[in-house]
Amino acid sequence: MAVAVGTHAYSLGTSPCTGLGLSWTANELDEAIEGSVAAVIFDDAGNANIATLLAGLAETQFEQAGIAEILRTPGGFESWRVGEAIAETYLTDHRDCTFPWPDGRDERKSGSSLPGADLVGFTTDAQGTCFAFGEVKTSSEDKHPPGATYGRTGLKQQLEDLRDSARIRTDLIRYLGHRASGADWLPRFRDAARRYVRNGADFRVYGILIRDVGPHEDDLRVRVAALNEGCPAGTGIELLSVYLPGGSIDELVAKTQAAKPEGSA
Repeated sequence: MAVAVGTHAYSLGTSPCTGLGLSWTANELDEAIEGSVAAVIFDDAGNANIATLLAGLAETQFEQAGIAEILRTPGGFESWRVGEAIAETYLTDHRDCTFPWPDGRDERKSGSSLPGADLVGFTTDAQGTCFAFGEVKTSSEDKHPPGATYGRTGLKQQLEDLRDSARIRTDLIRYLGHRASGADWLPRFRDAARRYVRNGADFRVYGILIRDVGPHEDDLRVRVAALNEGCPAGTGIELLSVYLPGGSIDELVAKTQAAKPEGSA
């Protein structure tokens, strides 16, 4: 089931850069976590693939226990990870995006944060498939915009880098390319790459704030205006702020742990 589209709070800007604020109720948040958000956090699809690879290898109870340990999903994660999963599921369900390789599969140590964009994948528009890059910040700060917008690793700099730096985009495309061989999403990668080599500005950028304060257009207003200026022809940028009920961010980890699929502990 798709996550809720949310209740409209405000809209900002015009193409190529727009902003949208929307809110979720407590029930909508719970339904999202119990459904696709938990599936993203615990990488149900990836674990199923590993289980298939290991099927039939265990001949003793000891070996079965070893396989169960390999398949066990890590228990430790932070609220920002759930925020990223909320953003991913929203874009998947309501912006026709696909992010085929969760960065958690590349962690050498559970719970680490990897460099590069938070979300790397594809979206579909009238011309077909193009690359989609996303950055996500989760913040309870009662300030508009929150401090997570600024600084070297803030949303402002990250979105400007995705828009302006061909080197960063190339690294992200190579990241996907290394994982595309033999994957069922290889045709989409090739379609997006074909568009990109024809026009290096033909891609989409998403900036997402996950908040648990009241909706306020100042969370996005300045960024929308700034990113519109000098935006290359062919690039589309959308900023989204998803407003959860007050105090929700502190509860995200516990709620997601409670939604962990059976057999993944």
